[in-house]
Amino acid sequence: MIYGKGIRLRAIEKDDLPLFVEWLNDPEVRHGLMIYLPLSQAEEQRWFEAMLKRPQEEHPLMIEIEEQEQWIPIGNCGLFDINWRVRSAEVGIVIGEKSYWNQGHGTKAMRLLLRHGFKTLNLNRIFLRVYEHNSRAARAYEKTGFVHEGRMRQAHFHEGQYLDAIIMSVLRSEWQDVQ
Repeated sequence: MIYGKGIRLRAIEKDDLPLFVEWLNDPEVRHGLMIYLPLSQAEEQRWFEAMLKRPQEEHPLMIEIEEQEQWIPIGNCGLFDINWRVRSAEVGIVIGEKSYWNQGHGTKAMRLLLRHGFKTLNLNRIFLRVYEHNSRAARAYEKTGFVHEGRMRQAHFHEGQYLDAIIMSVLRSEWQDVQ
């Protein structure tokens, strides 16, 4: 497990899948994600089996926070499409438990994941895509050191309109400066 103060990242288990289905079938949770269709338990099971075949470094991690001496799962995050030659990876995160939104848990989880990416995996660049309508997420990413790098015009379709995808990244040297 990867520990921070009052937060940890742990491996995902098959028993977590019903929680993921619940989260990802909520339109508010899906709002900033690439997922746009309802998800069945069987589809999530197929995703899980395929995920296990990927390199271990690319397995998503459950975000849990400590409350009254218990660990509560609130979302997941992970690094994927790792390019070992240039030491780069894309990052994704979702806080699925809406009652924990706007409390800084996503920022804490991202800081922990960046620490893992830079210190454990020896990455040099970590990037993400955030859709232009998700300014709350963009602000949270900026708090963890991400900077705006570029824009993919009309790269996402959401509720009848095309939206830009903003590319943000943080370099190891920048991250070390903000820690």
